[in-house]
Amino acid sequence: MTRHHHRRGPGRLAGPRLPLAAAIVSEVTATLALRAAVDQPAWYALTVVGYLTAFGLLARTLEAGMPVGVAYAVWAATGVAATAVLAAPLFGEALTPLVGIGIALIVVGVVVVELGAHRATIARAASHQDGADR
Repeated sequence: MTRHHHRRGPGRLAGPRLPLAAAIVSEVTATLALRAAVDQPAWYALTVVGYLTAFGLLARTLEAGMPVGVAYAVWAATGVAATAVLAAPLFGEALTPLVGIGIALIVVGVVVVELGAHRATIARAASHQDGADR
């Protein structure tokens, strides 16, 4: 059974944004801990806790009404970008101009996904309104 939350107004996504942000922080922390565990296996504990927490928070994001395509796009893209940026100073990994271009393309992709989802929501609402007016 699917649960849908339909809230209207400018703050309607404020509910899903906080757990999504926390999911991203948790996932990035877990990924960086995974890299640290290569050298110090004790970091695997934080990796497991971080990923479990991230998935739980992503589920809360979906329960709060954010479309799965938008939530996953933002979560994955932000995670990739943050991990690449933070891995450079933490682990000496390359952060080249080409990596920067890749991150920029990811951001553009997420914006396109969000715009597409927003337009689909507007079209669906208009379609339901047209049906109700008949």
